Amino acid sequence: MVKVRCEPRDGSWTCEVDVEDRGESTSHTVSLTSADLARWGRGDDQAAAEDLVQRSFAFLLEREPPGSILRRFELAVIQRYFPEYDLQLRP
Repeated sequence: MVKVRCEPRDGSWTCEVDVEDRGESTSHTVSLTSADLARWGRGDDQAAAEDLVQRSFAFLLEREPPGSILRRFELAVIQRYFPEYDLQLRP
């Protein structure tokens, strides 16, 4: 289960994410820009930011356990580790 709460911050978003998966509980802070939301999101509001982070964590959890996910990161860094992210997350 992944719970996401995003708040706007100076033209970007800061999201707190709680993950319970495979017997692990972890917490993460994810930053995303308006450009990230334009590229991978399905809108430009809080609900779209939360949806994008939710989908991004689903993507990550298919590839690694929660404890392997960085505790704090910028959303765009995912594509550096997983080049297929860009194609799979675009709307």
